[in-house]
Amino acid sequence: MSDRTPRLLFVHAHPDDETLTTGATIAHYAARGADVHVVTCTLGEEGEVIGDRWAQLAVDHADQLGGYRIGELAAALQALGVGPPQFLGGAGRWRDSGMEGTPARRQQRFTDADAAETVAALTAVIRRLRPHVVVSYDPHGGYGHPDHVHTHRVTTAAVAAAADDAAGQGWTTPKFYWTVTAASASRAARRALQDADRLPHWTLPGEGDAVGEFPDERIDAVIEAAECRAAKVAAMAAHATQVVVGPTGRAFALSNNVAQPILDSEYYVLAAGNAGPRDARGWETDLLAGLEPGAAGQGVSSADQVPDVELKA
Repeated sequence: MSDRTPRLLFVHAHPDDETLTTGATIAHYAARGADVHVVTCTLGEEGEVIGDRWAQLAVDHADQLGGYRIGELAAALQALGVGPPQFLGGAGRWRDSGMEGTPARRQQRFTDADAAETVAALTAVIRRLRPHVVVSYDPHGGYGHPDHVHTHRVTTAAVAAAADDAAGQGWTTPKFYWTVTAASASRAARRALQDADRLPHWTLPGEGDAVGEFPDERIDAVIEAAECRAAKVAAMAAHATQVVVGPTGRAFALSNNVAQPILDSEYYVLAAGNAGPRDARGWETDLLAGLEPGAAGQGVSSADQVPDVELKA
């Protein structure tokens, strides 16, 4: 990998989160030749299994879902054009915490993990990969899942800790983003869903189904990647225990059977770093926008400065 190749790191809580929230972005940068990595914090052991085929893998039966989802994640990442799964602390180190009220399991839940250990594990990843962009969740974790909230906290702390150059190994990440849902785009896409887009037992979403959306004025960046739609749809289909793609490829549903639009534009808030040029909407259209040599700041050797970005058109 050339020193002039931009590097992006996406930190997610469970398998399928990388695709549902940032799949088009991952595929977009991978296709343009960037060095893209995805770190997943748990195996998603507490997920609700869709359908009968793999139902016995669920936590209240064999409790083997987590291992199966490693394969789903590998297939999804391949569809998006990036390398094999990387799990924080190693596969299975921390367990999916489940939603609020989920009973404690024998294995330590991610939300109960020692903060110093989780932050140190991700700090080591950041220092090894030296990403120019890190992406994770907003403080509410998008829709409030405890693991998403905890992933935000761990990632925020690790980005800060990685910049500490006390041992001569610091890496200051130039740009740190939150992946978010833009309210206007989400509403428009939900209203555009047609009966043909959904399976017969799916319901169409109402306004009450919108959770954690951000107003347009709070958005800092958008990646518009219609050319990566097919890759995102294929990656979603790879997560077959969790996601069903509708007949037209324009909608999907989780275990709640509520149809949701598949978006090929994905939205971000810049949590740290300096924004690059913005369009008439006030948004960046490239997460690498504005990066210049030397922008990585203190604690970074001259050989590791942010490159003049060289990406395929």
